[in-house]
Amino acid sequence: MELSERAEEVLEALWIQKEEEGKKPLDLGIVRDDPAQKELLSLGYIKIEAGHIILLEKGKKEAEAAIRRHRLAERLLTDVLDIKQKLIDEVSCRFEHLLHKGVEENVCTLLGHPKICPHGKPIPPGNCCKVFEKKAAALVVVLTEMQPGQKGKIAYLNTKDHEKLNKLLAMGALPGVAISLIQKFPSYVFQISSTQFAIDSEIAKQIFVRLSR
Repeated sequence: MELSERAEEVLEALWIQKEEEGKKPLDLGIVRDDPAQKELLSLGYIKIEAGHIILLEKGKKEAEAAIRRHRLAERLLTDVLDIKQKLIDEVSCRFEHLLHKGVEENVCTLLGHPKICPHGKPIPPGNCCKVFEKKAAALVVVLTEMQPGQKGKIAYLNTKDHEKLNKLLAMGALPGVAISLIQKFPSYVFQISSTQFAIDSEIAKQIFVRLSR
């Protein structure tokens, strides 16, 4: 069952109180008959004891996933779409609801598995981050470290410069896309599908490739 936006916001606030602020007990000051509270109670995400809210393990996991989507949305809006800082909170609250499972992991991979949001708060890791950490050391290299003739698939793009990122995206340089290095001098030339592109070293340093074995 999908949570209402209001219930998800309450759940996120409870998680922040518990996990990041270390508050005990949890209390949002919402009234007993609040629909969001009733929804969370019926789903087994929270319980009420002595007038205080207790975040249950099931609710903690759901809240952590919502926090992850929210903070990934903030990173996407800041790093790729260049949304102004004063609009980030408002827009990301709406945008996070679009980041369902699967889409969320694709966005995370595109952004290079970021660890913090634009406000400096940690982004809870997902399965894609754990898999990436296990494989990264041995398999993922910067395009500039590849030799001509080497092939692989783009692991992620690591740049906060939205102009460079947009240029790479326009070339089709997306996570999961097959890429091969043609030459390194005088410029870096790589091939995606049947098309070759020439870029300078600064842009080449933003492309991380999982080498083929």
